[in-house]
Amino acid sequence: MDHHVPRAITDGLRARGIDVLTTEVDGTKEYEDDALLERALELQRILFTRDRDFLKEASYRQRNGIEFFGVVYAHQLEVSIKECINDLEIICSAATMQDILNNTIYLPL
Repeated sequence: MDHHVPRAITDGLRARGIDVLTTEVDGTKEYEDDALLERALELQRILFTRDRDFLKEASYRQRNGIEFFGVVYAHQLEVSIKECINDLEIICSAATMQDILNNTIYLPL
């Protein structure tokens, strides 16, 4: 989880048994977007964010063939916390490596 994600989303996913790692717990809260994507790739974890800047970084990486593990993005005002939790649960339980690697997934699904 990027540091822009409301705690309610993290708590809701954890209540459903989803393994969630936040930037606070990982000690990466102050990392720039590119460093967070590198860390997510290292850990092989999807990075969920509500920060538009990640879309620029992911797009840059796609255009330039720079690997990243995957970004899931939800607009802060247009996608509710409940929708985020429901859709992230689906992604975590159903997505394959091919669905995620070097891709950006937009919520709602």
